[in-house]
Amino acid sequence: MQLALFVIVSLSLLSSALLEASEQESARIIMDKVDEQQRHATDRVLSKSRLSSCPYVIKNKKIVCRQSPRVRVIESISRQLGEYKKDSQAISIILEPASERGVGMLTYSYDDVFKDTESWLYLSALGKVKRMASGTGEDQEPVSLFGSEFTTEDMESGKTDEYDYKILQEGAYSGANVWVVEALPKPIRLKKTNYSRILIWVDKVRFIALKVQAYDKRGLLHKRTIFKQFEKFDDVWVARDMTVYNLKIKRLSKMKTEQLAMNIEIEEGFLTQRSLTDFAYREKTLGALRKQF
Repeated sequence: MQLALFVIVSLSLLSSALLEASEQESARIIMDKVDEQQRHATDRVLSKSRLSSCPYVIKNKKIVCRQSPRVRVIESISRQLGEYKKDSQAISIILEPASERGVGMLTYSYDDVFKDTESWLYLSALGKVKRMASGTGEDQEPVSLFGSEFTTEDMESGKTDEYDYKILQEGAYSGANVWVVEALPKPIRLKKTNYSRILIWVDKVRFIALKVQAYDKRGLLHKRTIFKQFEKFDDVWVARDMTVYNLKIKRLSKMKTEQLAMNIEIEEGFLTQRSLTDFAYREKTLGALRKQF
């Protein structure tokens, strides 16, 4: 009887372990597809966007800006590199307001887990390029995009190897059937991130993230990001409206893409510091690319 009970318990544990492994594998497959979609959406892309930020309050169950948003119009170019297109390079330049025109940011992200994301900020008024700290870990804040709630960590792709995934539930969200996938950073990622846990609402048909919630190291909800206005460009779904809410400091940032060109030809060497500092070179190159809008 004891042997039979031992066998039953062992088989039950084995079955549970196999089921959990199967679920983790399925969740990883889902997130690999989401990541692939995201990388295609940022590969050889030129965009013009309106970035607005403000502190917010909740009135009548709605989130509203507490004061007039700070608005910037930015132009960005990005591409994916490497054998599996998991490295990325991106440059963003402020077009408006006039007082900040020419301020730019250059970012390199790597698939290599031992290489931190690199960022440089160019302040046109000073004519200087400043190397930004990697901004990862408990003692540092991640690098922000022009003072907004969007950070280099939030916009990274190609990092699926650095997380363990699990499907928590399935259901309806924002008119779509979704999986809710939990992402837990592996030890090597945990040292570099401010997040202990991330939840992703994934559209089952299009394999795109509709909502993302990120939790801090104490397990408290830190950020919520909502993706809207999806359009299909060259078989790739792109969210033209993204809003991130920082629940800790009650501040939000919205990115609305006004113009978009995909599969552009980027001149070798353009995504470098030269494009931050050399206005004539940058404008000559961008002038030709803007014709593809």
